[in-house]
Amino acid sequence: MPAIAIAGGGLGGLTLARVLHTRGIAATVYELDATPVARDQGGTLDLHEESGLRALAEAGLLAEFRACAREEGEALRILDRHGVVRFEETAEASGGTRPEIDRSALKRILVESLPGGAIRWGAKVTAVSPGRLTLGTGEVVEADLVVGADGAWSKVRPLLSDAVPVYSGLSFVEARLSDVDGRFAALVGSGSMFALDARKGLIAQRTGGGRIRVYAAVETEDPGAIAELADREQLLDAFADFAPRLRSLIADHDGALVARPIHALPVGHRWARVPGVTLLGDAAHVMSPFAGEGANLAMLDAAELALALADHDDVESALSAYEAAMFPRAEAAARESADNLEACFAPGAPAAMVEQMTRLAAGN
Repeated sequence: MPAIAIAGGGLGGLTLARVLHTRGIAATVYELDATPVARDQGGTLDLHEESGLRALAEAGLLAEFRACAREEGEALRILDRHGVVRFEETAEASGGTRPEIDRSALKRILVESLPGGAIRWGAKVTAVSPGRLTLGTGEVVEADLVVGADGAWSKVRPLLSDAVPVYSGLSFVEARLSDVDGRFAALVGSGSMFALDARKGLIAQRTGGGRIRVYAAVETEDPGAIAELADREQLLDAFADFAPRLRSLIADHDGALVARPIHALPVGHRWARVPGVTLLGDAAHVMSPFAGEGANLAMLDAAELALALADHDDVESALSAYEAAMFPRAEAAARESADNLEACFAPGAPAAMVEQMTRLAAGN
């Protein structure tokens, strides 16, 4: 049985370890964070039937997921900058195919599904070579297969590709609101809300526990410039032409604002086969969040890689089969993501997104 080392304990790396475990294949995850809750795990995710939910089915964790999922989170509202609702879809109308779950809850489910010792917490990967990981302690880990599940700035990727993520021209400033059921329930609804204008917008998502995450999206040429907007008054000035009730999503935030420049690998990123190394998730195909595919693809990558390893007699045949299916799938999603980013903030916004969602709601 091959020794498998997974760099990165995000949703993709954990899903890979879990599906391998269900097939009787051991793997070890090496994760920088000291504990599963060492840092904020992010907001909410909608898992798709054909990807994230399929991966959870292969992992044998659908029941645990359903116990934590929020089907009401599928609701969607699109507003203009004046706060006028231009499109609305209820959770019931969306068909129940993309239930929401807090990222922290999904990570907990995956962590708890793995045997003791499968995850090495506080194990910083400082160097990678084929068949070898070097940790921050100086420990060297030998493996027959090294999987880079270590995100956009992967340390494993350079073994396969010279590509690096490129700034998309869009940045988020993240804010959080708590105890929101009375103050913002009518504005945001039970799921997600987009208030869009040309070159900027406010995106709000309900999460568990009566909380909301707000992402103020701004187009800037320099990703470093967004740090200046991680200030309440500066950000309010940037959205001075938005309706007061929309601006209150910024004005009433709790805690610090966090700048998040959006980067993406080139659409169609792929590599030639290198023995004993592969990538999944953002390490392979980081893209903007405007197709809602990041976590879903990472989990599907993980499940398909695990199944390929279980179904093939040798690692290289498994990797070839996995990559042959993953490359075109990721390319299609990355193109959709890039196109959606443009549509969301094009002149006349939110018209393009409203048209697209109306067409999808009609089944076209």
